[in-house]
Amino acid sequence: MTKFLLAVHVLAAIVAIGPVTVAASMFPPAARRALAAPEDPRAAETVQLLLRICRVYAVVGVAVPVFGFATAKNMGVLGDTWLIVSIALTALAAVVLVALVLPRQTALAEALEEGRGAEAAPAATHRATVRLAMFTGQFNLLWAAVTVLMIVRPGSTTGA
Repeated sequence: MTKFLLAVHVLAAIVAIGPVTVAASMFPPAARRALAAPEDPRAAETVQLLLRICRVYAVVGVAVPVFGFATAKNMGVLGDTWLIVSIALTALAAVVLVALVLPRQTALAEALEEGRGAEAAPAATHRATVRLAMFTGQFNLLWAAVTVLMIVRPGSTTGA
């Protein structure tokens, strides 16, 4: 059962977290292009698509910690320091995504949809995309740290 749970946990991480990290990383430059060319409907459509991917896969991503907890319980490692740190970093990544990334993506997408991109001050929209890129980078780095902890597992007796 542990192998099954671990496999589902890893697959969920790849299928759910991968698209969010990629789409979120693509969003700031796509938003900059769309804001710079408000007459290009494809640019705005790209921004909307990336936002939808981030929202949907953020919800699907809930499966990752669910199966992670089940796997950890079966393995008897719930109290291990590496896992507790991983849980904390995962929670922090979720907060960054939900509180900092998705709302800024939504605001930029709404500005584009309402045609405010062309009217907004270029410096303000540039700052908004730069901040979004910064928070997206933080989200991605948190997931990278969790991935490393999951692979290395300090103190593990598996020899890895």
